[in-house]
Amino acid sequence: MKLRPLADRVIVKRLENETKTASGIVIPDNAAEKPDQGEVLAVGPGKTNDKGEVKPLSVKVGDRVLFGKYSGQTVKVDGDELLVMKEDDLFAVVEK
Repeated sequence: MKLRPLADRVIVKRLENETKTASGIVIPDNAAEKPDQGEVLAVGPGKTNDKGEVKPLSVKVGDRVLFGKYSGQTVKVDGDELLVMKEDDLFAVVEK
């Protein structure tokens, strides 16, 4: 199944955090916090302004982004847990 986001929404897959600390202590799944960054898998066409013009999104597929801990709506697609959120919910793009 493929998802095509509408308007100014993006589909993000969370990036997994390290499950081991630098000193070698393993963090169990139930104690680990959900990561607040992910990879953009799909973007919508953009938001329509009052004049009817579509303003394209500033993020693109493949970007690594930061977002709030409780941002977006979680959906399961083909066994993967994905987030659907508005572009406004994103804080920043991580530059490499």
